[in-house]
Amino acid sequence: MGNAVKKTISLPRDMAREIEEMADEQGKSVSAVIQDAVRLARKERLRSEFSGMQGYWSTRAREKGILTERDLKRYLEKN
Repeated sequence: MGNAVKKTISLPRDMAREIEEMADEQGKSVSAVIQDAVRLARKERLRSEFSGMQGYWSTRAREKGILTERDLKRYLEKN
């Protein structure tokens, strides 16, 4: 991890204890457990953003009567 950046964070005592227990159980460092948690949070945030965009564009398509791929093809050929 040549380009790692050290950060100091503050955690509630019980959360710190839980992270240390998780690290021991998983055979990882505390840093690795926190990195995994941040990766998971990022993945969930991106999934949520994608879902929001998908919902937005699905609504716009329905408003134009585009319900199937055939409808989309017809719409694109017309416009």
